[in-house]
Amino acid sequence: MSSPAGKPVVVGIDGSSSALDAVRWAAAEAARRGAPLRVVFADVFALVYLPELPTIPLPESYSEAMARQASTWLEQAEREARSTAPDLEVRTTSRTGSAAPVLIEESRRAQLVVVGSRGLGGYTGLIVGSVAVDLSAHGHCPVAVVRRPPAEVDSAAPVVVGVDGRDDQERVLAAAFEAAAMRRVLLIAVHAWHEVGSRRAWRSFRDHGQADEVRTEEERFLAETMAGWSEKYQDVAVRRVVVHGPAARALLEHAERAQLVVVGTRGRGGFTGLLLGSTSQQLVYHAPCPVLVVR
Repeated sequence: MSSPAGKPVVVGIDGSSSALDAVRWAAAEAARRGAPLRVVFADVFALVYLPELPTIPLPESYSEAMARQASTWLEQAEREARSTAPDLEVRTTSRTGSAAPVLIEESRRAQLVVVGSRGLGGYTGLIVGSVAVDLSAHGHCPVAVVRRPPAEVDSAAPVVVGVDGRDDQERVLAAAFEAAAMRRVLLIAVHAWHEVGSRRAWRSFRDHGQADEVRTEEERFLAETMAGWSEKYQDVAVRRVVVHGPAARALLEHAERAQLVVVGTRGRGGFTGLLLGSTSQQLVYHAPCPVLVVR
């Protein structure tokens, strides 16, 4: 797969072990895509001033020490990237600013931004709940959150995608099929539905056989949604799964045996909602494998 207009895969680092996991995953992904890798350190230290004198920067010796530390982290990340993909084009850069704003700006010129799930701490960390969620909500390209070392992920495991029929579903499915095709693995398409209303109303709905009718309709919807994509990606085997219950729970269960979960940022409503802050956010927080959030 060639990269869109030569855009790089960007990975943010902060010196943590989680960031190095993200670098390894990003390097492998960039190699699969035929794209260069851009390693970015957001130098929040350059924004630090003495609290008593906010207009006076910290001493030059401090600034130099932090610049050397950033350089060391970038060199380490570059070594890890080249160890993962020896022929990969790798570029490193340090940019002044906090992680989220820097990486959101980087996403304007990237095809993918990758971050780890934990950082060194609140002032530097690529922390789930801040940077990853901010990127997923405000970035200009897909965002991957790497939640475990790549070596612990089975390369033969399937890719899982959440299907809910929202407006950006085409982009989500395109990313999921591409990911499965590049990895030559099974794609599991998960569509979840659940009742709206009280437990008593649902029991009546089920007892009158209407639940079976709804399930049949949901299965038809998923089959029709996937049909065109399966024709386009004939080498990708697809397994369709329709479940009754919250989408987050269904996707997290399938994530236990997956190497990647692909979701969108927003859904159509409570019963399908892949909404950042609900399903997508729960996956970013809790999925045992990398999560790709497609905008």
